[in-house]
Amino acid sequence: MSKEFSQGFARQHLSSLAHIDKESLGSSTGKDFSFYYISLSDVNKGKINPNLEYFRYESAPSRARRLVKKGDVLLSTVRPNLQGFAKIGEKNDGNVVSTGFSVLTPKDSCCGDYLYQYLFSAHITGQINALVVGSNYPAINSSDVKGLNIYCPQLNEQKKIAEILSTWDKAITTTEKLLKNSQQQKKALMQQLLTGKSRIGFKHGEYALKKVKYGHIPSDWQYESIKNICSSYTKKNSDRNDYPVLSCSKYDGFVDSLSYFKKKVYSDDTTGYRVIPYGYFGFPANHVEEGSIGLQKLYDYGLVSPIYVVFEPNSKKVNSEFLYAVLKTDRYRQIFSAATNASVDRRGSLRWKEFSEIRVPLPSLEEQAAVASVLSSANADIRVLEKKLDYLKQEKKALMQQLLTGRVRVKV
Repeated sequence: MSKEFSQGFARQHLSSLAHIDKESLGSSTGKDFSFYYISLSDVNKGKINPNLEYFRYESAPSRARRLVKKGDVLLSTVRPNLQGFAKIGEKNDGNVVSTGFSVLTPKDSCCGDYLYQYLFSAHITGQINALVVGSNYPAINSSDVKGLNIYCPQLNEQKKIAEILSTWDKAITTTEKLLKNSQQQKKALMQQLLTGKSRIGFKHGEYALKKVKYGHIPSDWQYESIKNICSSYTKKNSDRNDYPVLSCSKYDGFVDSLSYFKKKVYSDDTTGYRVIPYGYFGFPANHVEEGSIGLQKLYDYGLVSPIYVVFEPNSKKVNSEFLYAVLKTDRYRQIFSAATNASVDRRGSLRWKEFSEIRVPLPSLEEQAAVASVLSSANADIRVLEKKLDYLKQEKKALMQQLLTGRVRVKV
């Protein structure tokens, strides 16, 4: 018995707990047989794609060779360290899976839900990481799967542990749905408020529209070039200030580089880096078409790589939060991509000269501030749910370390 596991947790090979890959299509299915197919890409950390492809037997992919039924557990043998695990429920009963999965059918001595939860444990992860071979197509084989070690208590305790962990899964799933809904609601708000389709303080139909390059905006709005509301900022760190180095991510905007990447990914000599003060914008000239643009609100001063374009918003003409929301939309990511492709810079970069010619829709400063406030409130709701989701996942992980090793025993 490993010191990590308590008395009463018996060490067993997976093959003694489950039948592995015992069901297959065979030749008896006939030409009329048809099914939904679960491919490797359809399974991710317990979730199965709800929109599976439907095939007739004669036209099915060559890897579609294994039937599954309710209660089976899937373990991806290809890139298993990405946790392509799932439990087959009512909806996927009778479907067919790729031979890239091992199908585990629990025996009478094993609770399927316990087995499924155990696949996500650090104990299984460590074994898989030690067994996986290959770099481009890392995988384990069926004998590796059969030999995986699992520590189990008696069946009734397995069921109780699985029930507890399943409760946490339900809370996580509920929070994920709430978060997705909040994100979709914010996106809908942005589409309406940033284009003037909905107005704060106006009723629909109270204002005329005018056509601009990428659609229509209210006639009382301006359609300004970025160069008319912002100015380029090119100061370098020639004084060797020890400012934090920042990076710009696609979704989060500016992040502290050291904290975000968990390691140093920038040069020791930062004298050539650009200074970016608080409230200024910046983007990497060769990645802005991916949406990597940020508003620096982390430090009084930060540093960014020399490839960044930094610019200052004119507070008398534009609300920086409003402008940031506009520049982070999918529409402007497409505009940046088009401008990059049209740029004379053959390195695939978008410099200030071309970027500053891009136009943005602008209501009055008062309306910009009102829109920014609404979107800020939506962002606050999203952050609360993100923190809650992270908390639930961390708590479940800690609970698994206790329950699946027997450090904490449950009363049956």
